[in-house]
Amino acid sequence: MTETLAFALILIPALVIAIVFHEVAHGYAARALGDPTASERGRLTLNPLRHVDPVGTLLVPGFLALVGGPVFGWAKPVPVNAARLANPRFGMMAVAAAGPGTNFVLALVGAVLLGLVMPQGLGFGGSGGETLLVDAAGQPQWLATGLFTFILINLFLGLFNLLPIPPFDGSHIVGGLLPRPLRAVWQQIQGVGLVVIVVLIAASWVFGTSWLGDILMPPVMWAMGHYLSLADAVATALR
Repeated sequence: MTETLAFALILIPALVIAIVFHEVAHGYAARALGDPTASERGRLTLNPLRHVDPVGTLLVPGFLALVGGPVFGWAKPVPVNAARLANPRFGMMAVAAAGPGTNFVLALVGAVLLGLVMPQGLGFGGSGGETLLVDAAGQPQWLATGLFTFILINLFLGLFNLLPIPPFDGSHIVGGLLPRPLRAVWQQIQGVGLVVIVVLIAASWVFGTSWLGDILMPPVMWAMGHYLSLADAVATALR
């Protein structure tokens, strides 16, 4: 129980940082490309309370956790007005890519820091289903575990948002690549995409499938292997 609570104290801040930086990156990219809407509405802040969506951040994940379902939620999107961008088509693609790109950079920072604190003989452990990093004596290494979790969360969040499903970031990138007639149709279905995702996740829970994990976990673990190789290279260079 103690390990589970400690892991939760690691997981929650890592998740908050990943989400907040992701959303703020959208706003800064938009401002750099001509749209100051997020800045005007006070959303270019690292204060997590400014990015809380009462339904997506609190009610939905809280209900799913209560009933034992797959925990899923979302933050309040940073407002972007495509009409104010200097080049709306390219601008929306760049703004969309800024969020996942920031998560990949945060994961890179986490990998370097993990290499700096990584003790010899580091391995996996944990008795309550959580992934803990332990030293050669089997003792939990909480800082290393926190950084490992931070890398994993940022990679998952970045790749998840690159799914070409409205309204995720990947859908805006795809929309920018489509010819004008198809782009108009694509934009019209943006509003129903999130409902489809929620329904699919609920269906996977009811029927005991894991479509999201089957799609995302192979590339996440592939990327995780490369980031951990970087951490190992940093640790080796310091020994």
